[in-house]
Amino acid sequence: RAVYHRLPSSLALLILLVACTMGCIQSIACKPRIRRENIVVYEVSASIDQCPTIIEENSPIVLRYKTPYFRASAGVVMPPVPRNETWVVGWIQACTQMEFYNTYGDIGMSSWELPELREGRVKAISDSDGVSYPWYGNTTETVTLTGPTSKPSRLTVSMNDNFYPSVTWAVPISNSNTPMLTHITRDQSFITWLVAMNSVTKERIVLQTVRWRMRVDIAVDPDMPLGSRASLVGRPYQEQPHILNYQEPIPPNALGRPNANDAQVLMWRPRRGAPLVVIPPK
Repeated sequence: RAVYHRLPSSLALLILLVACTMGCIQSIACKPRIRRENIVVYEVSASIDQCPTIIEENSPIVLRYKTPYFRASAGVVMPPVPRNETWVVGWIQACTQMEFYNTYGDIGMSSWELPELREGRVKAISDSDGVSYPWYGNTTETVTLTGPTSKPSRLTVSMNDNFYPSVTWAVPISNSNTPMLTHITRDQSFITWLVAMNSVTKERIVLQTVRWRMRVDIAVDPDMPLGSRASLVGRPYQEQPHILNYQEPIPPNALGRPNANDAQVLMWRPRRGAPLVVIPPK
């Protein structure tokens, strides 16, 4: 036989009042919010192709080199997106350190520089494509979700990056076409973030942080015939990226203009005399 306990009327009234109050709060202020704990990240990968940098000596004007690709990919499950909200999930990348020197014997060297970064005025500079700020790109790099969505959304975002520059055989400020290039050194570091961002409020949730580095070391003998002047020295393969087990905050300069391509300056630094700006920032 069931036994029923009757609540005192005052206690029943209190429970009803609390329930009604909570219902009002939930309906007004506690509409579903997208939080980090409701987002699932799976199958995160970050790698640099296991192949050496390729040197191209096809032009009498410039040497070109093509590094292996850095590649990153992740699967994300986003919770239902509330009405009137739009969320973008994707990759944001910033350069945190750059050394890029082209040596011309004992005459001097040209160097691509990021002045604000080199002088320590900023911690990072955006490596966006220059259009899709703050995102690295807007094709495979991002997915946009517009609410309301009634169920979780499964998506994949991916990106890749490499270097493919040209370096003049001759001294860049000279009118001569005589090959003088003797060495190329490049060492550049990046942070790449997987991020979910509210397009209206700009609220950002960092989901994953990757650090990676690309190094190039090329010796050149300008006296050799075109096609056999340059060779890789040092390590032939790149160190693999590090997927961090903690999330690093995104510095403000990683999110907006200028990007690294627009901020960089080409300097000529002679062995003797004052440095000269060859190509100013855009």
